[in-house]
Amino acid sequence: MADHAPHPLGPPWLGSDVRQREPTEEEFTSPFPLQEGVRGRDPTTADALEAGRRLLAAECRFFFAAQRLDQLPPPAGPEVAFAGRSNVGKSSLLNALTGRRALARVSAEPGRTRQLNFFDLGGRMTLVDMPGYGYARASKDIKADWQGLMFDFLRGRPTLRRVMLLLDSRIEVKPSDVAVMELLDRAAVTFQIVLTKADAVKPHALELKQHEAATLARAHPAAFPEVLTTSSETELGIPELRASLAGLAGRPVT
Repeated sequence: MADHAPHPLGPPWLGSDVRQREPTEEEFTSPFPLQEGVRGRDPTTADALEAGRRLLAAECRFFFAAQRLDQLPPPAGPEVAFAGRSNVGKSSLLNALTGRRALARVSAEPGRTRQLNFFDLGGRMTLVDMPGYGYARASKDIKADWQGLMFDFLRGRPTLRRVMLLLDSRIEVKPSDVAVMELLDRAAVTFQIVLTKADAVKPHALELKQHEAATLARAHPAAFPEVLTTSSETELGIPELRASLAGLAGRPVT
C-alpha cells in the first residue's frame, strides 16, 4: 500500500461525536470555517461552487483498500463515503466528480467492488468507495462478507462526516436501499441522497423521482434534507456535489 500523509486537523466539531449531529451555525462561521467563502449550506451559490471546484481540482489518489474491519486505516481527517446498490453508477460518478477517467474502476459486472477503497483528496478529505449492495447473483457468503464490512464501517467510523447514498433515477427504490437508510438512522450517520443517471430519464419521470427522494429524506432523521440529482454523462449536478463536499472538508493547508 502507498504511504498516506496525515490529514490536517479538521474543524473543531470533528471528534468522537461527529456522527451525532451536524455543525451548528456558529461552528460554520468561527473560528475555523469549513471552507473559505462558504458560510451556509446552499451548494448552489457562486462561492460554494468555486470552493467545490478548487477542492476537486486537487490531487486525488488511491491510498488504501480494506476487506476487513481490522484492515481499516486509522481515522484522520474528514471522510465522505459513497454507497449504493450494485450498478448504481458509483464508479462513474466518482470519476466525473474528480475529473479523472480511471480513479474508480468502472465494471460491466455488478458487485465487482468487494472492499472499501480509500482516496486522499489533497490532504483535506478522504473519499471512500464502498462495496455495492443488493447484487442478487452474488453468493450468500460473499454478500454477507462485503455487506458486513460496509455496515460495520458505517456504524463505527468516528471521522465519517457523511454518506452519499446513491439511488438510480431509472428504477424504483429497493428494500435494500431503505434498509441502509434505516441502518444510518440507527447509527446517527448523516446521509445525503444522490440520484444518478438522470440523463437516462425523461423530465417528468425525473421530477417524480426527485419528489420521491425528497419524501424519503424527510422520513429519515439522519437524512440531509437536500437531494442532489446527477449525471456522470452530462455532468448535471456534479458542481453542486463538489460544493457539498467542500462544505465538509478540512481547512486548506497553508
